[in-house]
Amino acid sequence: MIAIDLEGRTALVTGSTQGIGEAIAAKLALAGARVGVNGRKPATVDAAVARINEITFTDRCFAAPGDLATEDGTAALADGLPTVDILVNNLGIFGAEPALEIADDEWRRYFEVNVLSAVRLIRTYLPGMTARGWGRVLNIASDSAVVIPEEMIHYGTTKTALLGVSRGFAKSSAGSGVTVNSVIAGPTRTGGVEDFVYQLVDRDLSWEEAQREFMRLHRPQSLLRRLIEPEEIANLVAYLSSPLASATTGAAVRVDGGYVDSILP
Repeated sequence: MIAIDLEGRTALVTGSTQGIGEAIAAKLALAGARVGVNGRKPATVDAAVARINEITFTDRCFAAPGDLATEDGTAALADGLPTVDILVNNLGIFGAEPALEIADDEWRRYFEVNVLSAVRLIRTYLPGMTARGWGRVLNIASDSAVVIPEEMIHYGTTKTALLGVSRGFAKSSAGSGVTVNSVIAGPTRTGGVEDFVYQLVDRDLSWEEAQREFMRLHRPQSLLRRLIEPEEIANLVAYLSSPLASATTGAAVRVDGGYVDSILP
């Protein structure tokens, strides 16, 4: 049996009050890490911390609130959490919008949240990781980074940028004992995605019917033929966060249900 041991490590998972982020926080806590749970609203963060600690039967999660789409919010979080061994940049926004109707301000908002929030945190925590000779940075990307969806090119483009961010910072920390990777997540079942699915299919359909119709019409490349569960993404993140993945860096690792039509990772 292969054991993932993160005892003694401190992790920060951004955007972790629900969905994939919450599942990642829970998985890292189960592996022994102390985990900062992040969101903009302190009350929402506190509720998520209590929920994750209850379901994992641990007390390893703690509140790390802050609006990471702003420089001030990032600085405030870093003041309260100066040292991190594992940084998971999961924060992201998405939504369907006709390509020609996406305004400049919306493009800027997507880049602030989906790209610059990760860049700011990497700049904040990577120097300490390299000084200590160990660390993990994981940027949660998407199949949309490779297969740009017609209905949300602003989202796909920011996730493409995140792949470049990951590769670049992996080069900047070469030989340090720190790894920097992207995780290409495929279509995943979360509350936000359920809302998104119903933007694109008949709202009168049951969830199971809506999911099948969405995959058939909008994600036909999927070999899994279903939405991925958040815990399936979290499993890969936990591995890449561990000493077991010491030789994997600068990579874009796929957990996409075979959605991206490529024989390379």
